[in-house]
Amino acid sequence: MIRKLREKKGEGYIDIAVFVIVAVMVIAFVVKLFPVFIVKDQLNNLADQILREAEIQGMIYIDYSQIKNSSGITPDEVTWDASSYSSNKVQLNDPITVTCTAKVDIGLFGDFASFPINLKGKATGRSEVFWK
Repeated sequence: MIRKLREKKGEGYIDIAVFVIVAVMVIAFVVKLFPVFIVKDQLNNLADQILREAEIQGMIYIDYSQIKNSSGITPDEVTWDASSYSSNKVQLNDPITVTCTAKVDIGLFGDFASFPINLKGKATGRSEVFWK
């Protein structure tokens, strides 16, 4: 019995089987993780587009529903940071910051071993409107 255990014949089959299992797990992990990078890029693009609209209007808390519908992503929260001139107006050349936040679930096995992460897309620019 001990002689059979010490025998090295057929050892390559086990090595190949382990390698294939590990390779499949790595590929599954990459496939599950890749959409997170897509959502992050979409959030950054959405924040850039919302910011550009706010720069042109010279206002914060703008209606961005058309931009949101065309981008295909719905952020959980959109926060603004600016020194407002009057209610939601921002004076010429004052900084405006937009942060879009979305929660994304990542995990390999559906609900099992899945956990949510918060992704943020942030854009900063300056107002292009002079308010009298």
